[in-house]
Amino acid sequence: MVDLPVRLPVRRGRRGPGGPFRRVRVRRDVPVPMPDGVVLLADHYTPVGAERPPTVLIRSPYGRAGLIGWMYGWTFARSGFQVVLQSCRGGFGSGGRLDPLADEHGDGLATVEWLRRQPWYGGRLAMHGPSYLGYAQWAIAAEVPDLRAMATQVTASCFRDAAYVGGAFALESTLIWTTLTAQLDGRLGGMAAFTAPRRTRRALLTGRPPHELDVLSAGRPLPFFRELLDHHAGPSAYWDRRDFSASVGQVTAEVTMTGGWYDVFLPWQLNDYAALRAAGRRPYLTIGPWYHADVRHGRAATADAVAWFRAHLLDDPSGLRAAPVRLYVTGAGEWRDFPDWPVPEARTRRWHLQPGLALSTDAPAESEPDRYRFDPAHPTPVVGGPVLIGDSEPRDNRRLEARRDLLVYTSSPLAADTDVIGPVTAEIYARTSRAYTDLVVRICDVHPGGASMNVCEGVRRLTPADPADEDGVRRVTVDLWPVAHRFRRGHRIRVHVASGAYPRIARNPGTGAPLSDGAGPMLPSEQEILHDPGHPSAVLLPIV
Repeated sequence: MVDLPVRLPVRRGRRGPGGPFRRVRVRRDVPVPMPDGVVLLADHYTPVGAERPPTVLIRSPYGRAGLIGWMYGWTFARSGFQVVLQSCRGGFGSGGRLDPLADEHGDGLATVEWLRRQPWYGGRLAMHGPSYLGYAQWAIAAEVPDLRAMATQVTASCFRDAAYVGGAFALESTLIWTTLTAQLDGRLGGMAAFTAPRRTRRALLTGRPPHELDVLSAGRPLPFFRELLDHHAGPSAYWDRRDFSASVGQVTAEVTMTGGWYDVFLPWQLNDYAALRAAGRRPYLTIGPWYHADVRHGRAATADAVAWFRAHLLDDPSGLRAAPVRLYVTGAGEWRDFPDWPVPEARTRRWHLQPGLALSTDAPAESEPDRYRFDPAHPTPVVGGPVLIGDSEPRDNRRLEARRDLLVYTSSPLAADTDVIGPVTAEIYARTSRAYTDLVVRICDVHPGGASMNVCEGVRRLTPADPADEDGVRRVTVDLWPVAHRFRRGHRIRVHVASGAYPRIARNPGTGAPLSDGAGPMLPSEQEILHDPGHPSAVLLPIV
């Protein structure tokens, strides 16, 4: 295969992070053939004067020009790397049809084989990118011996559990993303990141069944969105070719990860970190006060990647920090370094739901259950929480707490600063009038002035497969988002228990009907939450 030079602009670069002054040559629209005859297009950035420098491969469904080209192509090339920035199948000039998540393994491996045939390729390879771009890295990482380093941001090796969070369905995020990708190649594709969330939220406010929302949001049926609905009940077969979590431990490349406390993929990114640690690897991990589409993490992640690639491809470790784990502690407003995740010095403490809607570390006394009614026709809304596109920073939940379809448990004011750093779970003893229902648990930080700011949350969808005792009580474990948060002295810890978080998760109709079937009834559910010595409902907080 002979490269076809198309427009070769040469610009004088500025000093890159950790790198020298360099001029950069760019070859646009380089054709990369796939085994099935489809041709993908890539832009090739080369630092002028470097002799076969290491290559950074970036595969993106979001285009190659504009901000993406500047952030990735120019930045890495000015720092001493050549960059191959490729458009994934089905977009921005690349042939074929975008089948989200399905072709990144085959296309990625074929691209690496193409790289090996190029005279300018020197055999030292890195990969970089956030979100879908990071998933594309995991899709091939275990099968590329040339791969020396990876820099992944706000991403995971499998998006299945993020789509079906806690067994529920991440309605808002999946609809936003499918609407976004449907608009990218259109006349106003550059505005898709702004228009898709607005169109999606307008559709969600109609209250229509999930299978009608794609047409309302995007103006046409969206195959990927409908496939996610169709496979909600039994996702395994559909996700077989889209799940690379089992191979994470086989990756030998050096990995650095950047995540955000308010990111939709954080729990599964940390699963990937754990898989690498279990395999004896030593990845680096940075988690900041960022959400998925937060532009603030982009600069930090790029600087981290440049230092990481210089260390592992150019033998220059001068830019690396000493501690492998760096966490921003929200509520304290400070960065802290640790040797590992979960933080070794954290100790789990149970904060029990108490009679009178109290919350404390004391064992619960004998008491009657608390009750609420969930009506899927008027689902409990959500205020804040992780969403794919949009500001997911904490919000004041006081208006939500005034509703009658959730329970609110609150501690006394704290006598000292309390740092909670690590995974968070809840153990809730519940009796429900419907075998099919959801439990949503949320933790808030209540400020002295009364503002109740969400910190983390989680959901668990219940089915008849969840066992109940002879009294119909089910012990439900809910995984919440991990945190690093300081509850300051004088603040209070608050716990919500509800059965809805609409539109972040699809409402549960109470029937067990498939999500793709929106014609059935919606059945209210009477919920009881127990908190007595035999049923010690609690949230489990890792205290440092």
